[in-house]
Amino acid sequence: MTEQETPEAVTRWLSLVAADAELSPYLIGVDRDRLKEQVASALAAGADLPYLGWSEAEHRRAESYLRRRSFWEQVEDRCVGLLPERDAPLIEAALRRLTDRPDRPEKLALLSVLGRAYRRFGLRPEHQAVIDDALRATVPWQEVESAATTAGDGPAWWPVEVLDHDLAGDGVAVITVRPWRRLPYRPGQAVPVCTPRRPGRWRWLCPANAPRPDGTIELHVRAVRGGAVSTSLVHQVRPGELLHLGPPTDTGLSLHDGNLLLIAGGTGLAPLRAIVEQVAAAPDGRQVTLIAGSRDVASLYDAITLDKLQQAHDWLTVVPAFSHDPLAEPGERGDALTVALDHLRGEQQVYVCGPPAMLAGSRLRLLAAGVPGERIYLPDRIPWR
Repeated sequence: MTEQETPEAVTRWLSLVAADAELSPYLIGVDRDRLKEQVASALAAGADLPYLGWSEAEHRRAESYLRRRSFWEQVEDRCVGLLPERDAPLIEAALRRLTDRPDRPEKLALLSVLGRAYRRFGLRPEHQAVIDDALRATVPWQEVESAATTAGDGPAWWPVEVLDHDLAGDGVAVITVRPWRRLPYRPGQAVPVCTPRRPGRWRWLCPANAPRPDGTIELHVRAVRGGAVSTSLVHQVRPGELLHLGPPTDTGLSLHDGNLLLIAGGTGLAPLRAIVEQVAAAPDGRQVTLIAGSRDVASLYDAITLDKLQQAHDWLTVVPAFSHDPLAEPGERGDALTVALDHLRGEQQVYVCGPPAMLAGSRLRLLAAGVPGERIYLPDRIPWR
C-alpha cells in the first residue's frame, strides 16, 4: 500500500468499523482524527492496529476491514458502472444498518433514502445478489423495492455544509446548513439526516424555516438518550463539516386555510415555526397563535427568534408555556396543550408537534375540548421522536 493510498484506506476502514454494529460502540468518545493518524502510522510501519478495548476476535475483525476490497470495487467488478464511486459508501453504510434491525423511525428513514437510491441508480433484482455478496450480508430487498415504488424521482440525498452550530439550550443545538444544490421541501415536512460520524444512521428532522433565497436550512436537534445521530449532531458536529439530507417527506403538518393555533413542545417547534414563516411570506389576513412549550424559561431555546417574529407581524401571537416553572405568569403556567386550550378561538386549524408523550393524548384532549377531528393536525405520517 502506497503513502498516497493510505489516507483513503484508513478513511474507508473507519467507515466500515463505524457501520459494524459490534465494533462501532468502541468508537464512542474516540477522537477519530487522531485514531486515523494512528492507524495510518501503523500501516506505514507495518505494525498492528491500535487496540480500542475490543477482544482478540473483534480486533481480527477490525483488521479484516483493512485487507478487504471496498464495497464499490467488488460491485464494480461484476456490474460495471452500476454505482458511482463517490456515492457507494453512503449506500453501503445504509444497507448495512438496515440489516441490523433498526427501530421503526430509523428504518423508515433508511427506506426513504434507499428507496430513492434504488430508483436513482437503476437497481434491479438481478443486482441484489451482487450487492449482498459485497456486503457479506442479506439485505431485506423486498422492503427496499417497496419503498422505491413510492419514493419518486430525484436525488437520494443532498450533501450540505454546516455553516453554524449553536448550543441553544441544555442538550439542544440549532444547526444551519447550506445544501450543495437546493433542497425542494415545504414547511412541515421532515427530512432524514445523516452525519459521517455515524455512517448508515439516519434521523428524521424538520427544517425550522420556510425555503430561503440563499437555500440555507435551520435544523433544531435535541440529544436523545441512545440516539447516536442526535447526540453527535448536538455535541460533536462543527461548522465546516459535511452532513447529508434525504428526500423530504410529508408528516401531516402542511398549511391549511384559516386561523391557526400551533402547539409546540421542545424541538417540535421547528416545523411549526417554518409554517409561521410560510404565512409571513404571503400574509392573507389570518391570525396565528403559537404556543411554545418548555420546562422553564431557561429551556425555551428559540425565544429571541420567536420574539422577533412576533414584533414583525401583528397577526402573530407567541405564548410561552412552562410546565415546571413556579415563577411563570399564570397564563403561561402548565404544559403546552393546557395553555393552548385557553387560546382556542372559533374555527382555528390546530397543529401539535412535540415529544411522543405530548402527542400521545393530544388528539383526545382536543376532541374533548370541542375541536373537530378534521381540524387537528399531528405529525402522524412518520413515527415522530
